[in-house]
Amino acid sequence: ELKQSCRQKRRTSSRLASKQDFFGGHTMALTKSEIVTSVHDLCFTKKKSVEVIESLLEIIKCTLESSEDVLISGFGKFCVKDKAQRRGRNPATGEDMMLIPRKVATFRCSRRLRDKINV
Repeated sequence: ELKQSCRQKRRTSSRLASKQDFFGGHTMALTKSEIVTSVHDLCFTKKKSVEVIESLLEIIKCTLESSEDVLISGFGKFCVKDKAQRRGRNPATGEDMMLIPRKVATFRCSRRLRDKINV
């Protein structure tokens, strides 16, 4: 299983390297389709891979819709925060206006992930 994981990382990193070459050194965002392909490479069928990813995303969405946090150990925490009503400005007209209160989703990465990013 560990060997498969390492093999998978090599495939993914070579795929990302080719994206870097294509886009002049800048990578595009990792897409849901690429995540499904990575899960598929771990010996799941394509259909089962799509079901797993879609189910995971649906669970996260439903949890955030109910204003609950999603904590994934070693990865990070998705939170819903309340934004108060505030004064804003229409950038097209320069007109002052009041922005309505709203909720926003935020993500805070774990210390372990932050350390891996900043190696």
